[in-house]
Amino acid sequence: MIEREIEKQIEKRLFKGKALLVFGPRQVGKTTSIHAILKKNNQKCLFLNGDEADVRESLENTTSTNLSLIFGENKIVFIDEAQRINGIGITLKLITDVLKEVQVIATGSSAFDLANETQEPLTGRKYEFQMLPISFQEMVIKHGLLEEKRLLEQRIIYGYYPEIVVKPNDAVENLKLLSNSYLYKDLLNLEQIKKPALLGKILKALALQVGSEVSYNEISQLVNGDFHTVEKYIDLLEKAFVIFTIPAYSKNVRNEIKKGRKIYFYDNGVRNAIINNFNPLSSRSDTGALWENFLISERMKYLNSNKLEAWKYFWRTTAQQEIDYLEELDGKMTAYEFKWNPNKTVKFPKTFTNAYPEAEVKLITPKNFQEFVLALKK
Repeated sequence: MIEREIEKQIEKRLFKGKALLVFGPRQVGKTTSIHAILKKNNQKCLFLNGDEADVRESLENTTSTNLSLIFGENKIVFIDEAQRINGIGITLKLITDVLKEVQVIATGSSAFDLANETQEPLTGRKYEFQMLPISFQEMVIKHGLLEEKRLLEQRIIYGYYPEIVVKPNDAVENLKLLSNSYLYKDLLNLEQIKKPALLGKILKALALQVGSEVSYNEISQLVNGDFHTVEKYIDLLEKAFVIFTIPAYSKNVRNEIKKGRKIYFYDNGVRNAIINNFNPLSSRSDTGALWENFLISERMKYLNSNKLEAWKYFWRTTAQQEIDYLEELDGKMTAYEFKWNPNKTVKFPKTFTNAYPEAEVKLITPKNFQEFVLALKK
């Protein structure tokens, strides 16, 4: 059992008079973590699964009286796959406002359904949590820094989904299953996704451009799809926690790229499954891109688990000067360059350092990456 950082955060919010909502991709361990929390709690608990028809029927367009009968003496109600229940936001509001002695926890594998359903009804009545694949930090807590650093190349290739970490010998088979079905189940059920084959082509095109600036026009030409459809599908992939985007930073320099964006995958293993490449780093041409995706996805987990609000960017000029990653945190800007080869010399562009003298610059390699993805105790 790998204890997740989010479990401590959720435990602290129990019985504070608000609904607890947990978002995250499928197969990331949301249900397992909530059951682990409930096991430690002495209160009577009721588990309801939104995938079951009778559960959906009972919780849709209901009343507080009916809900009271359904819940009985249970003090904690856990609704899994809550995005499958029509009007779930109103139902959660009823529980929070009327059945005040009941703590409701709802999980959803898609932000676009559950978040939209609950945004207005639950204003001021909810705590939200985002659960991502296991982090480097969580595995260091599990078995120590030295052991996890030894597994670095394995993590860069196969990623951090719980089943992959626990069953490394079945990693390829399970990653293919995950990337071919589970991960996009919610997307493919949406009416907006009328061309699943196009979705697959877009994913492959994005996977091959990790670490590079992405143009939606170029993607639409590559996959022979309509620009607006491609834009919509990429937006849905982001809301389903498959990918995330980072915008370009532009302020002081005339030829800075202003509207660019980079797209990264939340998990390296999923990215490699999409292009069906699990070769070792020594025989790959995309090692630098994989290293960059690994570091930035781990940084997202680090910021998320430590509740840190940061502005995230990349920087590039039309003259092809660039910096991999910029971060503004607590009023301080830091510029990062990522290199897999620790002996490679890196010079930060003078155009950048002259324009932003207040920015600290850092080179991240396998020798020092833990300072970038780990909450180090001082």
